[in-house]
Amino acid sequence: MNLHNYRKIVGSEVVDNIYERASKLSGKRIVTVSSTYQGGGVAEMLNRLMPLYNEVGIKAGWRILHGSPDYFTVTKKFHNALQGERINLSERKKEMHYETNRRFSVITHIEDHDLVIVHDPQPLPLIDFYEKKQPWIWRCHVDLSRPNRDMWNYLKTYIEKYDRFVVSREEYKKDLKIPQSIIYPAIDPLSNKNRELPEREVRKYLSKYGIDQNKPIISQISRFDKWKDPLGVVQVFEKVREKKDCTLVLLGSLASDDPEGSGIHAKVMERVAKSKYKSDVKIVLVENDTLANCLQRASSVVIQKSLKEGFGLTVSEALYKGTPVVASKIGGIPLQVINGKNGFLNHPLDTIGFSKNVIRIMEDDLLRKEMGANGKEHITNNFLITRLMLDWFDIFERHLC
Repeated sequence: MNLHNYRKIVGSEVVDNIYERASKLSGKRIVTVSSTYQGGGVAEMLNRLMPLYNEVGIKAGWRILHGSPDYFTVTKKFHNALQGERINLSERKKEMHYETNRRFSVITHIEDHDLVIVHDPQPLPLIDFYEKKQPWIWRCHVDLSRPNRDMWNYLKTYIEKYDRFVVSREEYKKDLKIPQSIIYPAIDPLSNKNRELPEREVRKYLSKYGIDQNKPIISQISRFDKWKDPLGVVQVFEKVREKKDCTLVLLGSLASDDPEGSGIHAKVMERVAKSKYKSDVKIVLVENDTLANCLQRASSVVIQKSLKEGFGLTVSEALYKGTPVVASKIGGIPLQVINGKNGFLNHPLDTIGFSKNVIRIMEDDLLRKEMGANGKEHITNNFLITRLMLDWFDIFERHLC
């Protein structure tokens, strides 16, 4: 990774601005804490962002919370409750949440840093176990539009000990005593998941995983998570397949902090086995950035049929590659998909609407080409990692300069 390589994508003015802003923060020690190093958008962003911080002179570190399988079962329930699901918020769950963070704090020495950034609910109570000598920021990536009240009230007791609360869109802000900021997530155009690929490499990778390239491809690339609604995607495909001969590919992985994933994957496999069009459905359970890149480039349409979505970086990934997206009108997705311009937005449960819009794009080559060009331009201007660095610099400067 080299920041100079981004000049050809975003221009020299943007890169020069990053170096200039970073010079004010040179030598500052910043540490970020999250619950997993792979699987999901948070880990992907941090894997790309941390080296770039260090390249421009900021001493940035990254700690991964250590927790038991039972702990991550509990915090997955917390995640679901923040997105509106009911929860039995027992004292046992709270105690496990708190005690896991206490044990982690014993082996995680972050006292000597100038700024601490904590991601999502899993490590939130960590702030209780240090003598607070520096600003602490909580960055929440989930859809907070309608959180479970009991869950929110419990977490709020920790949140208000922080110095700033960062979310992905205006609607996620809450009634809090601390300052709040909006930072849009972003993709890295030079990562294996997004870099330009020759057509022969795309064909090679798809063949390696047994993906039929003789028919138009519809795909969804997401973790096997109920909020991503892979079962609903199968229903949409069946409606499309009645009218158009095509292939559906569901590419996903299992995150270490999401114990529900294997069960969702099994349900999808069972549902597809009963489908009339099962021979045209390919399910790939693998964490492979190059394969995701190839599939997004080869697809005629990418679907993102989420029921809840904090932001949904897979949408930006597909649009950046010039592939139109048909997606749910929820969370951060409408910031990325401009309805009718680079894709279509639907109510998340509107199976008929999804299928009609997918067919519309598949049947209209000119529309697909125009949407592809519009999508790449929109993401380049708004949702690349260089923009993310500058947004974080705004916050760093408020607390460190």
